[in-house]
Amino acid sequence: MRMEHLKCDVLCVGGGIGGLMAGIRAAELGAKVIVAEKGNVIHSGKSGGGCDHFLCYIPDVHGPDMNAYIEQMMTTQQAHNFQGLGMKRVRAHIAKTFDIIRLWDDWGIPTKQNGKYYFAGHAYPGGLRCLLKYEGRRQKPVLTDQARKRKVNIVNRVMIFDLLTRNGSVAGAVGIDTRTDKIIAFEAGSVILGTGGVTRLYPALTPGWLNNNATRPTLTGDGRLMAYRAGAELQDVEMRVLHVGPRYFARFGQATWVGVFRDPEGRPIGPFVTKPERLYGDITPEANKAIFRDYSKAGRGPVYMDGRGMTQEDYEDIMHWFPHEGLTPMLDHMKEEGIDHRKHPIEFMTYDQGCQGRVVTNEKGEASLKGLYAIGDELANGVSNASVFGWLCGESAVDHVKNAGVPGVTGMKEEVEERASLVHELSSRKEGADWTEVNVALQQIMHDYAGARRTEALLSAGAFHLARLKKKAYEIMRAGNRHELIRCLEVLNLIYLGEIVFQGALDRKETRGTHVRLDYPLTDSRMNGMIHVARRVNGKPITEWRAINK
Repeated sequence: MRMEHLKCDVLCVGGGIGGLMAGIRAAELGAKVIVAEKGNVIHSGKSGGGCDHFLCYIPDVHGPDMNAYIEQMMTTQQAHNFQGLGMKRVRAHIAKTFDIIRLWDDWGIPTKQNGKYYFAGHAYPGGLRCLLKYEGRRQKPVLTDQARKRKVNIVNRVMIFDLLTRNGSVAGAVGIDTRTDKIIAFEAGSVILGTGGVTRLYPALTPGWLNNNATRPTLTGDGRLMAYRAGAELQDVEMRVLHVGPRYFARFGQATWVGVFRDPEGRPIGPFVTKPERLYGDITPEANKAIFRDYSKAGRGPVYMDGRGMTQEDYEDIMHWFPHEGLTPMLDHMKEEGIDHRKHPIEFMTYDQGCQGRVVTNEKGEASLKGLYAIGDELANGVSNASVFGWLCGESAVDHVKNAGVPGVTGMKEEVEERASLVHELSSRKEGADWTEVNVALQQIMHDYAGARRTEALLSAGAFHLARLKKKAYEIMRAGNRHELIRCLEVLNLIYLGEIVFQGALDRKETRGTHVRLDYPLTDSRMNGMIHVARRVNGKPITEWRAINK
């Protein structure tokens, strides 16, 4: 296997919204920047197909008091995106949102409608509308162009799979080319992780189709697992993430639909709206993401998104925003099947997106490992978060390099070759299990033992079975080509993540949100204002409780 060496000041792992924004800002400040992406930055990441909403504070719209805006915003479902981050981080985010929106508009991502800022969706009737509607269908090509204008070196089709460290600081990373027989050693002064969220840990909506997920199936928690293995801390990994959308046609964009969620008898399932309302939408599933699943289990479902009674203006609004939210395939399917949302209710369901978790960072986005930063879903959910903290972490990463320099990877050849030995082992086996077999086994264990209902007995048994699966995966999993090799490495990351989920769920002896312990049915109020931290000690996860950094 050929080895290539690349050197930079700032390495952005992942070319999503956050990685590109970090690369753009770091390059503006004079840094030599590489953005490494295992796909292609033009369409990679959760928002590669588009997005139509951006959490944003605009004084001329919301009033001059940003703190009043934040206080109201934290009563909405948006508060979930900031859970466990502390108010200092929230204020830093909100204060920068309008600057980013104006930048994007200048670059060619439209943020106004008919010359005005338009806020809609994900809101309680009469309450704060904090999500700006913007035309994000081409956001990735636009940001890619801005990065290239600043001489950012974009390295597509390379999966970074491990970090290199020196004396308690990040020193670079190791990646493999997804098309050719090449391993790449990256030498960097700072590394910014932005590899997205987690899919494929739990079964998809349709178990026979592994990739039927609302987000990209290649988002497998790579960044947070690299950070964890390198010595950084993670938080709240055991908390599950639920979403809602059309049954069996997994897509985000719940708030882009206009209508009322109704039961089979035509009754609204929530108290918020009784007729289609595009400015606020039906926020019922924001109050309880599991409500559609609960209805089905209780024999009261299915639940439908009912657009009957909408105005022509409502309908035109949907048709405009669907493509920007990445819902063009949904429009194509509806047209092909003769489905008209104005006439035909659409059945919705709850999606189990996997686990939450994030890298523990300070207000600058820096992890406990010096020179390592986390952005996007490694930190919090949403395009607004990814773009703002991508920008801010780009600045922080450059400051770190100016003060600490680039550690260098002299003498690390053996370390790189050790990482490469796993790649060689997976690729050279002539017989064994393919990645899909291991992935399905992992999903079954997670679903059966760390699913919607948890107990100490179930979690302990699941942890035991997962340990067996991990051992077998390292012994017999094989990759017949480069595509399968990438999937194998992703599955190994997911197994590590599963270990942390089991340990965290065992240690969290309470019921809170989506984490339901049947043997501990109450929420322990002593844990309010705390985060559940996991770190690796002697190859195994250990957990502890820590107060949120205010």
